[in-house]
Amino acid sequence: MIKTLILPYKVLSLPSANVGGLKQVKATMSKMDFSVTKGKMELSITRPDDWHLHLRDGDLLEAVISHSAFHFGRGIIMPNLKPPIKTAAAAVAYRESILKALPPNSDFTPLMTLYLTDTTSPEEIAVARESGVVYGVKLYPAGATTNSQDGVTDLFGKCLPVLEEMVNQNMPLLVISLIL
Repeated sequence: MIKTLILPYKVLSLPSANVGGLKQVKATMSKMDFSVTKGKMELSITRPDDWHLHLRDGDLLEAVISHSAFHFGRGIIMPNLKPPIKTAAAAVAYRESILKALPPNSDFTPLMTLYLTDTTSPEEIAVARESGVVYGVKLYPAGATTNSQDGVTDLFGKCLPVLEEMVNQNMPLLVISLIL
């Protein structure tokens, strides 16, 4: 369980952005325990999400997944493997290998992402949304970090049609924040 610091009651506010719809907000809120004492509020999150999870594959996946699944309910899975997860079919297959590596009775949910490249097609974004397992597309500038050799070289040129389809599909763009 993770406990936050105690804040004055009036300071706490929840974001109004529609990240996954009202159903997801209610489900997330049900995992939280709020208590108010003498004008102060304490928030306990019993099972947080990992919003940037590198599981890798093979032996590393086997070594890491049980620890992540023990501490987190869900994880946004980073796609920068060798080879990277560039298609919905690859994301589905990678998700299956993650689920197979989970400890028995685990309820961990991997939220899959695609690796954006200069050659990603708008059609692949639609297929990814239809898959029901891909929740975002990760932007890696080419050469900027681990396994980013296949990353984007021309975001607003070569990738603009993909970005437009991502808007149409309500598919988030996940941006790696680096100081270059």
